[in-house]
Parts: sequence; C-alpha cells; structure tokens
Amino acid sequence: MAKVNTDPKKTPMPLLDAAARARSFDEVAVGYSDSDAANEAARCLNCKNPACVGGCPVGIKIPDFIAKIREGDIDGAYRVISMDSSLPAVCGRVCPQETQCESRCVRGIKGEPVGIGRLERYVADRHAASESRAERPAPNGHRVAVIGSGPSGLTCAGDLAKAGFAVTVFEALHTPGGVLVYGIPEFRLPKSIVAREVDDLRALGVNFMTNMIIGKTLTIDELLDDGYEAVYIGSGAGLPMFMGIPGEGLKGVYSANEYLTRSNLMKAYRDDSATPIMKGGSVAVIGGGNVAMDAARTALRLGAEKVTIIYRRSEKELPARREEVEHAKEEGVEFRFLCNPTEIIGYTNPDDRRDPKNGFVTGLRCIRMELGEPDERGRRRPVPVAGSEHEIPADTVIMALGTTPNPLIKSTTAGLEVGARGGIIVADGTGKTSKAHVYAGGDAVTGAATVISAMGAGKAAAKAIAAELL
Repeated sequence: MAKVNTDPKKTPMPLLDAAARARSFDEVAVGYSDSDAANEAARCLNCKNPACVGGCPVGIKIPDFIAKIREGDIDGAYRVISMDSSLPAVCGRVCPQETQCESRCVRGIKGEPVGIGRLERYVADRHAASESRAERPAPNGHRVAVIGSGPSGLTCAGDLAKAGFAVTVFEALHTPGGVLVYGIPEFRLPKSIVAREVDDLRALGVNFMTNMIIGKTLTIDELLDDGYEAVYIGSGAGLPMFMGIPGEGLKGVYSANEYLTRSNLMKAYRDDSATPIMKGGSVAVIGGGNVAMDAARTALRLGAEKVTIIYRRSEKELPARREEVEHAKEEGVEFRFLCNPTEIIGYTNPDDRRDPKNGFVTGLRCIRMELGEPDERGRRRPVPVAGSEHEIPADTVIMALGTTPNPLIKSTTAGLEVGARGGIIVADGTGKTSKAHVYAGGDAVTGAATVISAMGAGKAAAKAIAAELL
C-alpha cells in the first residue's frame, strides 16, 4: 500500500482566471493533472467499511477505484466506476459530492474529505483520451423503451443495455442529453462531454430517436403495443415555476429554463447565433439554487454589466453548491440576501404606443425579509419587514424558482397516477408506476433534484425491469 498523504486539505482544483472566465464559456475547472490525482488519491484511507459508498446514490465502489489510481491503473479505475455509473465524466463535474459521498468521508472529520468527484472526473477524462469503448453484450431478446435522455433515462438505458436488453431512448429535443445539454452551461459541463457519454451508450447498443415527443408523436400505450415489454419514464421536470407577482409578462422576463435553453441548446452565446436573447444591461436572478448560479454566470458571459442574485433567505440557507456560489462571487455576481420581489416594473409611454421600449422591464419592487420560525423542512421561514419596500433597476429578470413535471405524459396515459404536484407516483426502490410494465424516476417523479439522484432512480428502475422481464 502506498504511503497515505496526510495533508488535511484537498489537492486544489486548477481553475481559469476569474476575470477572464467571466466573459468566456470555456470550462472553469481545468481538471487534475496526473500528479494532482496521485496526491489526492493518496489521501484516501481505504477504509474497510467505507461510509462514502453509502453516500453515493448509485453505489460506486469509491475506495476501490481510488486504489486503482494509486496503482497507476486508470483503465482499472474506470472499470470500477462504470460498473455502477453510466455517466462518470458528468458526475465528476456536476454532482454535489460535498453533501453525499464526501460528507461521509473519514478524512473530513479532521480536515477536508477526499476529492472524490475530482478523482472521478480525472479517471473519466483519462479514459476518454484512450478512446476505448465497452464491448456490446450479447442480446437477451427483450425490448425496453426509455422516455427522455437526461441523467435518469441515460442511466436506466445504460444499465439495461449492459444486461443485453435492446433499448430505444425517445428524446423530445433534437439532441440527446436532456437537462445536461439544455440546462447546465458549457462552462460547467462542456457539451462534448455529454456527447461522449451518449456515444459510449451507443457503443453498448442503445438506440436514440430524437424529436420524439411522447404524448404527441407516440403515446406510451402505442409503445407497449409496438412490442416494447417495458417503458421507463425519465422525462424530467421542464415546467418552470413563477412567483405570480405583477409584471411577470413583461418583455425581458425569463424562466431560468428558457434562458438557459436559449443559451446552451440553441447556442445564443455564439456571436453568429440567430437565437434571440437579452444581452447586456443589468440582470436580476431570483432564486438561490444551482440553476440560479448557472443563469447568473451565463448572463455575465453574455455581456451583462451587472448581475444580482436576489434570495429571500440568508446566505447560510442558499441551496446551491458552495463551489458554485464561490465561483459566482469570484466572477463578479452580486448577492442580495433577505430580499424578495413583490412586483416587476416595466416601461410605458402613454404618449406613444409605438415606442419600442414599451413593455420592457425596468426594475423590481422588493421588500426586505427576516427569518422567522422554521418551516416543515426545518428552514427558518422568511417574513416580510414592514415598511422596507425598495426598487432595484433591472433590464432582464430571470426566475430560477424550480420546475415541475410537464403534464403531457399523464394526460395521454390512462392509468398513470400522479401526485398533487404532478410527479408520477412510484413504488419505493423500484420506480414501478400504477400502470403495468411502466416505470418512472428522476425529476418526473420528484420534481427538480440533482443529477445523481436521478441517476440513482434510473439504476433502481433498470434493476426492477430486468427482474420483471428475465
């Protein structure tokens, strides 16, 4: 066994310069070098009963793959990871390891935990450079349809393909990847990485059919009638939420979903793009999650002179990853905590209805908040402070308040039960729905959540489908 690195801190992740990257869509994190990875791998204690594995929603054997890095066996490390994860290059970049596997790392008791996500990314990127592909398994004669090519659908498809199933993934958009391509910006997750992961699944035999809106192009019942023996619904949560305050219909008001889709999927960030999007000026982003950070940092890169995140609780309650908050601050994003909009203000010229400025956002009317008693999730509830109304100038407002599942599949599928918030109801641990041979998981069940939790649901459903059909 190699000597343990006793440094209490993680090996730093090399980053692009903050000032330069704030105007560039290049990936912010550069990635570990071979020596960085070796140093960080040497911090792992190789625990006999590793708690970190229990913190991973897909159950990656973390000490085993890190041990392979220490041995210099990168292909072996990739094989260990890929036994449980179909998207290692994605997870290494966007998963909230600090609240999952790394939160249970023993090294975190007296220092910082091992940089598990950084090492996973390193292994995946080194494997990609070798251009090796997994061998296609022998077919088992069974067919399964997967709806949606986001992290949940890709994971389910990958696990089923490895077991010999003939899997077809139906994607509503023109490019596979789901939220990985339309929701997460290039500077955090390059789209070439997603394409590479999709190609790895194609090598396993997974078939992708794009521009296929299940519920319109085909229904679930038609898929079952066509010979698919099971269907997995991983259609995500693409229906944006708004506050219901005056002015949300003004020009220059976006949901974060629309704003990021225009930039990421429709390439509005390119100089030669024909996709319309508001650029420049002052931008206000409402919300405090990872999507809010993505929208704010995207606005900077699109040319905004000032970007402000408005969040109704304190910084302590921010749900976004600490790393993303730090990067946003480094790049110049401003934060207004304990602040909540009550109205979006727009321009009106009563003397000239043809004035091109009519109907555009000019600012926000807000009220200061204070934290009161805890809510049902244990977070202190924000309460308005009387007499604290004030205005904030803004040319663009982006609502990053979360999303809910689109009702299209439910409305076209008899016998499919959903909850009060639109999420499909499933049996715990299996993803089995109220409709025979139909399974579901990820954001289509839970509403907007993390990439890795969606992957965990896809993995559990794949196991249940295999048990039903084999």
